[in-house]
Amino acid sequence: MLIAIAAETHPGEFRVAATPETVKKYVAQGHTVRVAAGAGRGAAIPDEAYIAAGATIASDGGVYAGAELVLRVRAPSEADLANIPDGAAIIALFDAQRYPHKRWLADKRLTAFALERMPRTSRAQSMDVLSSQANVAGYRAVLKACQYYPRFMPMMMTAAGTVKPARVLILGTGVAGLQAIATAKRLGAVVEAFDVRPVAREQVESLGARFVEVPADDEQSAETSGGYAREMSADYKARQAALIAERAREADIVITTAQIPGKPAPVLLTPETVETMKHGSVIVDLAVESGGNCPLSRLDQVVNTPNGVTVLGSGNLPSELAADASAMFARNVLTFGTLLFDKEARLALNFEDDIVEATCIAHQGELKNL
Repeated sequence: MLIAIAAETHPGEFRVAATPETVKKYVAQGHTVRVAAGAGRGAAIPDEAYIAAGATIASDGGVYAGAELVLRVRAPSEADLANIPDGAAIIALFDAQRYPHKRWLADKRLTAFALERMPRTSRAQSMDVLSSQANVAGYRAVLKACQYYPRFMPMMMTAAGTVKPARVLILGTGVAGLQAIATAKRLGAVVEAFDVRPVAREQVESLGARFVEVPADDEQSAETSGGYAREMSADYKARQAALIAERAREADIVITTAQIPGKPAPVLLTPETVETMKHGSVIVDLAVESGGNCPLSRLDQVVNTPNGVTVLGSGNLPSELAADASAMFARNVLTFGTLLFDKEARLALNFEDDIVEATCIAHQGELKNL
């Protein structure tokens, strides 16, 4: 197949969907790979590296000519869709429920795979871009907080006196939250973490953090069958708000990561709670793109509250570490591709495969799973 690696056009997106490492493997499988000029620049990959891996370089518009498979990080824009050949396949993060160009997918008989729909199963783990990118986001969130926090993270004993370690509170212990815990601990902070899922306790404590818990009436109701947190009752939310407010008052840095698939992010840090936090404390809201865990956060903005709290609405942290984020993303996509090709390296879709079925949102003029 002719595989096109597009240059990302979404503002602030510096990742790329294939690296020279994965391009070399596509070529070895028998594919022809064409890369848009400068597609890897933001991820520190020059065009020459792609050429050395066996790809050809094309202009932005020319990259799609004759393409049978298009690899992207973000879903194609309307201008991209106009250039993508009818009947081609696209692999990307579509944010499918909110994607505004669904009709183009059907009208052009495109086959589209939304990587955010990847099942949370052991078999899909090596293809799970949400998890790989959440690892990057959790790490970067702690470093971002350090940039704005006006004190040291670790305890330091000096001739001028002893400096206490920073107290870090992590709200939500999915992949991003766990990586944030690990990173904050490596930097010497005292870390607490909260999650509605009681099963998260063991993971949190294994990383050296204290687990903060609100007992649920029915512990099983805290988690969906897919492993995600589910929306809780009004009574639970009231008790949760009281506990988080208490812990936030003691914290120097709060990193929020809680999201519910298909719904707005739950509010965990109310404006009233933020008003009680320490002067100089920092909030990093990783859920800002889906509404935010703190109503004061603004996408890709720094908000300074009257009482001296800095609120960072961090929407696309993996793009700030684009080189490693791209390498991880590209390997996930390469592995996912093995489910789509037959022995002759042609597209051969098996919709009885749960991963193929779950991720496909369009095929031969039909919109699916939407």
